[in-house]
Amino acid sequence: MSPRSSAQFEEMREEKKTLIMDAALEQFSNVGFHATTITRIARHAGISKGLMYNYFKSKEDLLAAILNRSFTEIYGTFNPDHDSKLTPAEFELFIRQVFSLFREKRQFWKLLLRIMMQQGVYENLLSEEKMPISVSGTPLREFSENMIMLLAEYFASKQESAGTDYNPTTEMLMFTNTIKGFAMTYLFADEHYQGDYFEKMIEALIKRYK
Repeated sequence: MSPRSSAQFEEMREEKKTLIMDAALEQFSNVGFHATTITRIARHAGISKGLMYNYFKSKEDLLAAILNRSFTEIYGTFNPDHDSKLTPAEFELFIRQVFSLFREKRQFWKLLLRIMMQQGVYENLLSEEKMPISVSGTPLREFSENMIMLLAEYFASKQESAGTDYNPTTEMLMFTNTIKGFAMTYLFADEHYQGDYFEKMIEALIKRYK
């Protein structure tokens, strides 16, 4: 058998990192970040605790890797051509992508919501000094600010055709709060979304805000 190439070693390393991250995500989501130990993660990943540190230097480093990966997957379709303008087609694509990932990435969304609901934890864990989070290489704070600006401009662009009663700031807040509220109920009380109700929710949201 010929020796493995550097590319093969790198592929194996990435597979092992993914295995660890998936095991950690499950534990962080179900048990909580602070209650989950490196030993517990290693046991669920089927590796030794010592091997864990060959891939991640700390639990915080591991969480940062999970968040970087997941935020890039979730927000990678927002304004895909990076032209500083959000079109109706791009807006619809983003909504469909987010809802699709609600289904595919339930563990991540549960983890993120639980982190955000813990007073002080979100700010401490995601501070740029402790845990540099990015979306496709752009720092999360910068990406979030650009995202909010594009959404604000998108809703403002609809004002002329929507009439004098239309308030773009209120509409944007209603849109973002609807997404958050849906996430909470879907992730923690999904019995309310049986049958085709999930798909109907997506279409209603697109029809209302596109």
